[in-house]
Amino acid sequence: MYRNSRGRPGMVLAAAAVAQFVVALDMSVVNVALPALRTALGFAPLDLSWVVHMYALTFGGFLLLGGRACDLYGRRRMFVLGLTLFGLCSLTGGLAQDPWQLIAARAGQGLGAAAAAPAALAMLTTTFAEGPRRVRALGVWSAVNAAGGALGVLAGGLLTEYAGWRWIMLINLPVVAVALALVLAGAPAEAAPARREKLDVLGAVLATGGVGLMVLGVVRTDTLGWGSPLTWATLAAATVLLFAFVVAEAKVAAPLLRLGLLRSRWVAGANALVFLAAAGQFTAFYFVSLYMQQVLGMGAAATGTAFLPFSLGLVAGTVVATRVTASRTPRASLVPGALLAAVGLAWFALISPDGGFLTDVLGPSLVTSVGAGLVLAPVAAAATTGVAPREAGMASGLMNSSRQLGGSIGLAALATIAAHHTGTATRPAALNDGYALGLAIAAGIFVLAAVVAIVVLPRGRAVTPVPRGVAPAENQLEGSPS
Repeated sequence: MYRNSRGRPGMVLAAAAVAQFVVALDMSVVNVALPALRTALGFAPLDLSWVVHMYALTFGGFLLLGGRACDLYGRRRMFVLGLTLFGLCSLTGGLAQDPWQLIAARAGQGLGAAAAAPAALAMLTTTFAEGPRRVRALGVWSAVNAAGGALGVLAGGLLTEYAGWRWIMLINLPVVAVALALVLAGAPAEAAPARREKLDVLGAVLATGGVGLMVLGVVRTDTLGWGSPLTWATLAAATVLLFAFVVAEAKVAAPLLRLGLLRSRWVAGANALVFLAAAGQFTAFYFVSLYMQQVLGMGAAATGTAFLPFSLGLVAGTVVATRVTASRTPRASLVPGALLAAVGLAWFALISPDGGFLTDVLGPSLVTSVGAGLVLAPVAAAATTGVAPREAGMASGLMNSSRQLGGSIGLAALATIAAHHTGTATRPAALNDGYALGLAIAAGIFVLAAVVAIVVLPRGRAVTPVPRGVAPAENQLEGSPS
């Protein structure tokens, strides 16, 4: 087993938060810079989207493997390895001279993030014991994670306009250096387990291939469409591989993902909820950004700046959620948060082609972001409730995979629905109607997330880890009512 020493918890939390910030930042920082990238490196129109898709593909595809590797080879070790790779590939991307070099760098960034992200979350769940201290730590981590995604739009706009597109890659280097310094100083080195389990190679191949093909099939619908035979062939192959993964995991002694973990209502419910919440949140970023640029005619820097209230609302929501969840079950924050986010997105769906930032964006941004913050802060605590320390990386990789798949699938599906509604029209009024429809559906997704929280999540708080081979005993849960 690993040593019980928890090092310096404050520095571990800071390292995990900084790392998660830069990982989340890179999910959105390049979006506003795409036109500049196309001009500078000579991207073909159909190839430009791979700058975004390649990161999502490798990040989502390798998360389960990265999470399990944390349990087998050490959380600090995988954190350092993943973040170092992320930083090196950021440098390579910032120096890229050809399109293929930037796309390859984005693939490496995603691979490094797939190791660092679950390691960061696993370090927190093993450093802070279950209870108020862990809730507060995960609240900070969630706030920084949410703010990173929102501030990526701001950073991308400002850096592209005033410093040049290369700085959307190079800005990662000092952030990575800070995170590495913090973790090396604060997290104790982990001793090798007394009995090291072998990595589930078959499960790793099936999971990585299945999730990767699922993400690939979904993200390529922006050019191929949902009706394309290639889209359906890719999704069918992904389904076959994931089904084979489930079958294989039920038979192997040391699985990549122990299926018994999903018998916990906390783990299963939280992963379903984060899948839905990510679909709604990613969609909100996408459609609101397009609305401000293509309907209201705002520039890249102005659009990025307009996301500041969204970022502040996310932080405010996570602060409130942390205080609520410290003394009550996560349901107490998850249900009202999902419903509040739904109200904000329904308000967003009233956008007008004759509107403006103050009348159509500011108010719903604040409502949606506070609601999303109330959801994102406690969902990590819910997803790791009752999970044994030896499986912290497994649970962390699973939650990150659910979030990545939810965001990719939700965004692709709703973007397609909006595009079909708009058709070939390019008038601001027609685009506005498509974006409004997508935002209205996103509101419905958050309502469904609230239903999941009410129906699936237990009313009490688990007090002991779920042992291997034993189904979680929700009947033995205790804690304050929701």
